[in-house]
Amino acid sequence: MTVGDYIELLADVGGKPGIDCRGFCSYCYFKKVKDFVPFGCRFCSPLSEGCDYCGRAIAETYPGFKPFLRVAQDVLATLKMSPKDPEKITISGGGDVSCYPHLIELAELLSSLQVPIHLGYTSGKGFDSRDAAETLVGLNVREVSFTVFATDPALRKRYMADPSPEASLECLSTFCASCDVYAAAVIIPGINDGDVLRRTCNDLEEQGARGLILMRFANQAKEGLILGNAPIMRDIESQSIESFKELVSTINDDYKLRVTGTPLWDPTIGSPFYISTNPGAYLPKTSKRATVITGAVAGPYLRSIFKRVAPNVNVVNTEKEIACLITLDDIQKLKLEDMEETVIIPGRAMVHDKAVADVLRADGVYRIVRRGPEQLTVDGEMSIGLNCDEVLKSEVDGFTELLRTIEAVGT
Repeated sequence: MTVGDYIELLADVGGKPGIDCRGFCSYCYFKKVKDFVPFGCRFCSPLSEGCDYCGRAIAETYPGFKPFLRVAQDVLATLKMSPKDPEKITISGGGDVSCYPHLIELAELLSSLQVPIHLGYTSGKGFDSRDAAETLVGLNVREVSFTVFATDPALRKRYMADPSPEASLECLSTFCASCDVYAAAVIIPGINDGDVLRRTCNDLEEQGARGLILMRFANQAKEGLILGNAPIMRDIESQSIESFKELVSTINDDYKLRVTGTPLWDPTIGSPFYISTNPGAYLPKTSKRATVITGAVAGPYLRSIFKRVAPNVNVVNTEKEIACLITLDDIQKLKLEDMEETVIIPGRAMVHDKAVADVLRADGVYRIVRRGPEQLTVDGEMSIGLNCDEVLKSEVDGFTELLRTIEAVGT
C-alpha cells in the first residue's frame, strides 16, 4: 500500500474464517454463511452480474493458509516492484495470523528488512504460551491488532472457542509492554459489556495498550448480515446505534485509552463525517439536482452536509445501516417518487449497476445512475490510527469527488 511517500508492505498469509483460527467465535459473522447468488458490485462487467469479489471474496471462501514459500515469494516480488523500501510491514490474512503455522519463520524473514512489523487481525488463539509473543517482539513486531473480547479467560474460552485463553492473554500483556497494541472487542449485550467491559478496559490500560475499538455486534440483516447468516446468536437483542454511540463516548471519557467504535463513533475526532462539524472546510458547491442513496447511519450526516453545499440534492437512506452493504432488495424498497432524474449510489454497494438502473426506471422515468466514491468518511477501525487533519482530508477528498460527479451529471 502506498499513501503519498509512505509505503507499507503486506504479507498476506491467506486463511479461512472458522477453519484457520481454531474454530468460529460464537459471534463471528462468517459462521452461518450459506450458499448465495453473487450480488453484483463495482468490479462486475457491465453485462455480467457476478464476479470473483461479490461471489467469493466477500465471504472469504479462501482455500486456507498459503505455504510459507509462496508468501515469501510474494513479498519478494512486491519489494522488487516497490519504488522505495517499505516503512512498515503488515502480516495479515483471512484467518487468524497467530494460527499461521509459519508465523515465526515469516517474522524472521521480514525482520531482516529492519522495519517495524505489524501483526494484523489476531485473537491470540494460536498462541499456546507467552514464548510466542516474546519471540515475535524480538523479531521486530512493533504493532499488534488484537481481538480481546474480554480479559476474562472463561468468557474467551466460551465465546471465542479459545483453547488456551490464559496463554492468549499473557501474550496480549507481553505485546502491550513492547508494542503499540490496538485491542478490539465485539460488544454482545449482556455478555461482555457492563462490568466485564470495564474490567477489560482496566486491564488494557494497566498493561499499556494504545487503544480499544468497540465493535457493535451485528445480528440482523439490516445491520449488515447479507449472506443469509442472520441471526448469528439467538436470544440476543441488537444494541441500537444511539445506545452504542453513547457507550463508546462513556468508555472514552472514563479511560485514558484511545477509544473508537464501529460502525460509529470516534469521540476524540468526531467522525464519521467529521466534516459535518467543520463548515470552514472547503467543498465545491453545486446547484444541480440529484438523489444520493446511502445507509441509515450516514443519512442524517449527509443531509446536514448537503444542506450547506448542495441544497438541491436530496438524500434517501435505506433501512440497511451500512451503505457499502446495500443490496438490490434495499433499493427495491425505496419509493421512486423520491428519486430525481440523477441518482448516485454508494461506490461499494453490493449491487450490479444495470440491475439498479432497471429498478430505478421501473416507473418509466429514465434516470441516470452513477456510483459515488468508494468512501466518504472513515469508521473507528481506521480513525483510531489517524489524526483530525488526516480524517478531514479523507472526507474532503471523498465529498469533492461526489459533488463534482453531481455537478457533471445532475439536472
